[in-house]
Amino acid sequence: MENFYESFKKYHDDFIKDLQGLLKIPSVLTEFNPDNEHPFGDGIHECLEFMMELGKRDHYTVKNVDNYAGHIEVGEGEEILGILCHLDVVPTGDGWKFDPFSATIEDGKIYARGALDDKGPTIVAYYAVKMLLDMGVKFNKKIRIILGLDEESGWRGLNHYLKKEKMPDLGFAPDASFPLIYGEKGILDGIFTGKCDGNGLYQLQFGDRTNVVPEKAVAVVDAKYKDVYETFLNELEFKGEVKDLDDGKVQLIAYGKSAHAMEPNDGLNAGFILLTFLNEQIDNEFVKFACKYLTFDSRMKKSGVDYTNDIMGDLTCNVGVCLYENNKFSLELNFRYPIHTDVENMTKVLKQKAADFNFEYSTDRDSKPHYVDPESDLVKTLHQAYIKYTNDDKSPLLTIGGGTYARNFKNAVAFGPEFPNKEALIHQPNEYADLEDLYKAVAIYAEAIYNLTR
Repeated sequence: MENFYESFKKYHDDFIKDLQGLLKIPSVLTEFNPDNEHPFGDGIHECLEFMMELGKRDHYTVKNVDNYAGHIEVGEGEEILGILCHLDVVPTGDGWKFDPFSATIEDGKIYARGALDDKGPTIVAYYAVKMLLDMGVKFNKKIRIILGLDEESGWRGLNHYLKKEKMPDLGFAPDASFPLIYGEKGILDGIFTGKCDGNGLYQLQFGDRTNVVPEKAVAVVDAKYKDVYETFLNELEFKGEVKDLDDGKVQLIAYGKSAHAMEPNDGLNAGFILLTFLNEQIDNEFVKFACKYLTFDSRMKKSGVDYTNDIMGDLTCNVGVCLYENNKFSLELNFRYPIHTDVENMTKVLKQKAADFNFEYSTDRDSKPHYVDPESDLVKTLHQAYIKYTNDDKSPLLTIGGGTYARNFKNAVAFGPEFPNKEALIHQPNEYADLEDLYKAVAIYAEAIYNLTR
C-alpha cells in the first residue's frame, strides 16, 4: 500500500499556495439576504468561486447550487461519498498577533481565521482527493466535496443544497477532531425577552453569535459606579476599564475570553462579569433574573435543567448575545444537549422561570443529536486510516458538543483534522494550524477515501 504521507511531500508548495489563497479571503457572514445574488455576502461567495476555480483547474466536475452551496466531484458509480466542508468563518474578534486574513506562516504554523475551522481542512480534503487522482486511483463511488456557506450561522445554504442534490450515501466532515466523532449533541437556540425599569442601567450589550463565548461586554450606567467598578475588577482580578460619557454616565467594559459554545467553560463570558457587578449595585429585574439562573452556570444547574448521560455527557448552555436598552432586553442562548434529553420539559421549565419575572422564553433552531454506531464499517475504516499514520490506537473515539455538517447525513461522522492533545484555538484569537499536522491529515484522508471507494 502506498505511503500517502511520503507521496504528498511533492505537493507541499502548491498546497500552501492554495491554502493561503483561500484563507486570505474574508468570509464572515455579516447579513443573510435571500434577495441578493450572493445571499451570504461577497466574501463568502468569493471563497466558493475560489474553490470552483480549483476544481476547474484540475479538471473536476464543479457545481454552484444557486450561490447557496456548491460541490466538486470526481469518480464513478451510483453511490456518493460526501466530504462535508464549509467556507464561512466566525468573526475575528480582537487580540490577534497577525492580521487574521493574512495567512501568515511562523514557526511552521499558519495563522488565520478558518485555518482549522474550516477552510484549512477543506483544502486538506481537496488535496487528498487530488493526490489519489494524480496517482491514477479509480473509485467505485463518486467523491463529492460539498462546500457549505453558512455553517456558523444557520445552515441555510446546506439545507437549500440538499433540496436540490442527492444526499450522499456515506461521508465525513473534516471539521472536528481525530480519532473520530461518532456522536454530536443536539443544538438548540433559545431566547429570553422582556421589559423592566433600568434603575440606573441604561444599556448592556455583549456577544455577536450564540455559538461563541463573548469576550467583551459593555454597560452604560450612572457615573457614581465608576470607582466601585474599578474596585470590583481589582478584587476579583477581572479585566476591564471605565470610559467617561456625557450627561453624568460612564461606560463599564469587561473583558473575558472567547471560546466555542460547545464548552463555555473553556472561555470566560465577559457578560457574566458585568452582570455580577450590576447585580450587586443596581435593582434591575433583568439583571436579577440572569444572575439567578444563568451566570457562571454552563450546566444549567441553577435552573434545574442539568441533563446528562454516559454517552454524550452534560448539557451545556452558552449565553451568547445580549442587548438591553430602552428598558427592553433580549438574551440569546445556545444549548448543546445530549441524546435522550427531554427538550419539551426543558422548554417548559425555562418558560416558567421567565414567567415568574414577567418575561418570555422561546426556542428557535433545534438540531437533534446525531449518533453513528461506533462498530459500523464507516467508523472502523476511518479509524484504521488514522491509526496507520499516527500509531495511536489508545485515544478514544469521541462524542462532542459541537455541531458539524455530519449531523445532516444519516451515515456520516466528523473526522479530524485536530489531533489529540494539541492546542486548538477555534473561534478564538490567533487561530492557527500546524502545517505538519495538515500534511499528516492529507495522508489520513487519502487513506480513508481510498479504502472507502474499493
